[in-house]
Amino acid sequence: MPKLKTHRGAAKRFSRTKNGAFKRQHAYARHLKAVKSPKRRRNLRQSTLLAAEEMVRIKRMLPYA
Repeated sequence: MPKLKTHRGAAKRFSRTKNGAFKRQHAYARHLKAVKSPKRRRNLRQSTLLAAEEMVRIKRMLPYA
């Protein structure tokens, strides 16, 4: 079997945790921050876990992560 290629865009966006889940950053945190409340901006800074529905697609893109 040939080696599988890692999807480089996905590799920059997701990282695997110790228990096998994937971490991701929130969207909508880059600009137009004046219209967002401080609480919302603060929560957007935190990383979160990937939804279970997306796990199959991301695992396929990151075979060695």
